[in-house]
Amino acid sequence: MTAYRQWSALPIDNSDIKPFTRHIVAVGDLHGDFPNALRVLQFSGVVDEKGDWTGDADFFVQTGDIIDRGDDTIKLFAWMDQLRAQATSTGGVVLSHLGNHEWMNAIGDWRYVYPTELKTFGSVQARQRMLSSGVIGSTWAANYTVASRLPLHPSLGLPNTPYPPQHSLHLEKDSSEFGSDQDRLEDYEALHLKEHELETGALSHSAISFVHGGLSPTYPNLQPFPTKINELGTSLLRKLQRREQPPPHPPNPYPGLPSDSTREEHLLYDANGPLWYRGWALDDEEKACKDVDEVLKKTGTRRMVMGHTPNFHNIVSRCGGKIIIIDTGISHAYGGVLSSVSIHYTLTPIIDSEDLENVGKKQRWTEREVISAIYPDRQEIIADDEREVIGDFRGH
Repeated sequence: MTAYRQWSALPIDNSDIKPFTRHIVAVGDLHGDFPNALRVLQFSGVVDEKGDWTGDADFFVQTGDIIDRGDDTIKLFAWMDQLRAQATSTGGVVLSHLGNHEWMNAIGDWRYVYPTELKTFGSVQARQRMLSSGVIGSTWAANYTVASRLPLHPSLGLPNTPYPPQHSLHLEKDSSEFGSDQDRLEDYEALHLKEHELETGALSHSAISFVHGGLSPTYPNLQPFPTKINELGTSLLRKLQRREQPPPHPPNPYPGLPSDSTREEHLLYDANGPLWYRGWALDDEEKACKDVDEVLKKTGTRRMVMGHTPNFHNIVSRCGGKIIIIDTGISHAYGGVLSSVSIHYTLTPIIDSEDLENVGKKQRWTEREVISAIYPDRQEIIADDEREVIGDFRGH
């Protein structure tokens, strides 16, 4: 099973059109507990008994807070890098996110660092080096983002393709400007046809957002999503890692963000920003369901998945699965339930006598998305959405 299925050109015989499938597994806060993390990924089918990538999932998503409250920081981040490499070699993808605890540690806020965990690094200075210029800090900078937008079908682009699409040319450009270069004109027209499909096509919002805390309806930098948020994350992390590392708090004073941090970077780390926001977990149902559609519209998604606010008994689904909160206190520090979310997406051609006569025309498809909460002893379906769409998706 591969993350990006590419089928060769098919004869224009609708009976040959094949279904598309995609399988995603998402896991919330791990907080320094490798044994429990291993158990979760094993019963979710992401890794085998040795902890190696199985290929059963096309995407594995971890929503942050790997660090703190336990002793396995080094081991967990090394394992995530191992899985990332193994997944890539077999066509899979690992999407990793920085949670508020990763950012706290980058800032120098070490309130939740256990003394026993600090000993695994050897010293305060050694831990600071590893989180800034060392192996963990380097993988944060190279492989971790604040947010992700994961399209469910490759016709919408790769993970984190910005939404709305970033137009490189004005739609009103006069075709005469291309002169006799017909190939350029055709490429231009194809580009904007594609951009139109990404915004308004049959599968335009067939995507999921992943973030640690949540995407607040009043957060000002939702678009383009997730590009703007991740650009701010990259900029702020660079400033934190390159400054002279302050003595950690406690026992020293809280160091705060660097003095040259911008207002937008402060908003990123604010309580209303994507690292700390808890509104989707704490607001009453009426308010949450009233606010969620506008955020989904802005981000080009149909549902959002986040960690950060724990429920120690079960994964929380709200507003018909538009909001899914996956922090269940996996770490022994919390004693919550072990869990993951599994998302099975299928796009299946509808074949009947009328379709067979309409060779070359757009095909009817059944799009289905089944989302399950996975626990050690059971699975519970939390959303099962199905609809008919029309389009030419034969090339994927």
